Amino acid sequence: MKKIFSNLKGDLFGGITAGIVALPLALAFGVSSGLGPSAGLYGAIFISFFAALFGGTDTQISGPTAPMTAVSMVVIASILASNDGDVNKALPTILIVFLLAGLFQIVLGVLGLGKYIRYIPYPVVSGFMTAIGVIILVTQVLPSVGYYAKEDTQFVEQFKPLAQEIILENILKDEAGEGILVLEDFKETINRAEQTTNADILKESKTLAGKEASGVLGTFKVLPRALKNINWLELMLALGTIFIIYGFKRITTAIPSTLVALVVMTSIALGFSLNYRPIEEIPGGFPIPNLEIFSNFSMVNITPYIFTALTLSLLGAIDSLLTSVVADNMTKTKHKPNKELIGQGIGNSIAAFFGGIPGAGATIRTVVNINSGGKTKLSGMIAGIMLLVILLGLGPIASKIPAAVLAGILITVGIGVMDYKGLKAIPNLPRDAKIGPFKVSSEVIIMIVVLLLSTFWNLVYAVGIGLVIASLMFMKKIGDLTGKHSDVKSLKEEAWADEKNFPKNLSEEVFIKHIKGPLFFGSTSDFQQLAKQIPNTASSIIIRMDKMQYIDQSGLYALEDILVDLKKDGKNVLLVDLLDQPRYMMERIDIIPDLISEDSIFTTFEECLTWVKQNVKDKN
Repeated sequence: MKKIFSNLKGDLFGGITAGIVALPLALAFGVSSGLGPSAGLYGAIFISFFAALFGGTDTQISGPTAPMTAVSMVVIASILASNDGDVNKALPTILIVFLLAGLFQIVLGVLGLGKYIRYIPYPVVSGFMTAIGVIILVTQVLPSVGYYAKEDTQFVEQFKPLAQEIILENILKDEAGEGILVLEDFKETINRAEQTTNADILKESKTLAGKEASGVLGTFKVLPRALKNINWLELMLALGTIFIIYGFKRITTAIPSTLVALVVMTSIALGFSLNYRPIEEIPGGFPIPNLEIFSNFSMVNITPYIFTALTLSLLGAIDSLLTSVVADNMTKTKHKPNKELIGQGIGNSIAAFFGGIPGAGATIRTVVNINSGGKTKLSGMIAGIMLLVILLGLGPIASKIPAAVLAGILITVGIGVMDYKGLKAIPNLPRDAKIGPFKVSSEVIIMIVVLLLSTFWNLVYAVGIGLVIASLMFMKKIGDLTGKHSDVKSLKEEAWADEKNFPKNLSEEVFIKHIKGPLFFGSTSDFQQLAKQIPNTASSIIIRMDKMQYIDQSGLYALEDILVDLKKDGKNVLLVDLLDQPRYMMERIDIIPDLISEDSIFTTFEECLTWVKQNVKDKN
């Protein structure tokens, strides 16, 4: 307890600031998910508080994030489709899936599987994150122009014949479940069908229309209709929001531009009494547990969604632990991955119990917290309490926020979440695989496959397929390299034979690191410990690379990050015996010559030693 209150002032300011930053995103993610703004706000409150309390990253701020919301959208849409589009009817099943995802995260942490998350290869993560950005960006086009398929009368009319068929099918299914023989009691079927009202048909038609216009493909299908029926007021509100978000950042980053856009555009809409579309009403008062989630709980209802819940939990784990690494780099601390998973699982489980959407560690909010002075778990707990205070005190006002403003916010989120670093690297990656007569990059294949499948088909299955392809391609590469370099034995971390005569007076000034074997997505975490092995007295670092036959994109970026940090610390980095494939990769993204000049690359250790003797002086 003493540690928690050791930085009260900094944690208070950091938590309040992070909570304010989280508000517009929580509301926007709730609307985007399909469960409404209150679901996003409830998720942000409970995940932020309990993930901080029980988690393993002191400065992390958690809550709904773009990747978790995108997958949640898929889950919610799937369950709604099997429940006649009725949110109230589908909600218990939806929340049970979210609860299971949280419980799976707790199990992952208890089993100590947090350290294995690093084995997710970079191209899979890159393709997935870019797909998330595309999905959010595209699906917010319709609300930003004020088009809602369920309210387009002509569009809804097209689905009435299909709606009548579905209603009749449901009647027959109900009768079959009740044991009624349709041929003998056909009058009963006719009687039930005659009781179907125009309102029932219209409701089912709207559900079908909404389903048809959902997702990326659905948006493209109805986009021509939307452009013919643009609500110019809604479009101006969305564009104004986007303009302020990007424009205000040029003035200052001290105040979150997203929050400024939310306040300014909402004030304009209210001040001028504009006839805009508000978001759904946010219920006032303290969040109430949704006990109905256990009312129809059964393995029959949940079994089809167990794999989806597991995928959601794994995504949350990856999202959170990546943010934990960012927090570590900023605070020079070390998070506890398994404890972090347990904390995230508890937060997501409790959020589901109160009707909130799932979330994970949020990078931007965590960075804001740290920069504002947050250092302990208390900052994350205060962020959750801050959001609760806003809910209790400003709920009625928040309900008046224009829907188009949140659409504008989400469009900027979609643009920002894409992995531009990975996309820019596509033309420069080596073409190490063949498809028919064409030579292509295996990592580009993985990235594009995951991107396309996630965007146009299924986020959950796309990641699984990407992992399988990455594993197969990696096994082939390592098999080829192992056969080619079968005479290379593993080496202990000790001085090599040609290092025996290294000047003892320079042993504190020069640190020698040996890289043994391929540097790929499974070994990057160990390699990142390099910086911690370097003594403060060392001014030059020699990296011997003659045993590193292969480096993939994940390893390449890990190496780049370490070299950037070393250069910032004013240390000279010298590479010895750099092999062809790693050199080619390093040249593709300009590590050579931007970070490491040709003068700092040596063919042999003897050449490097000569340079050291001439340029490195004994400070003692």
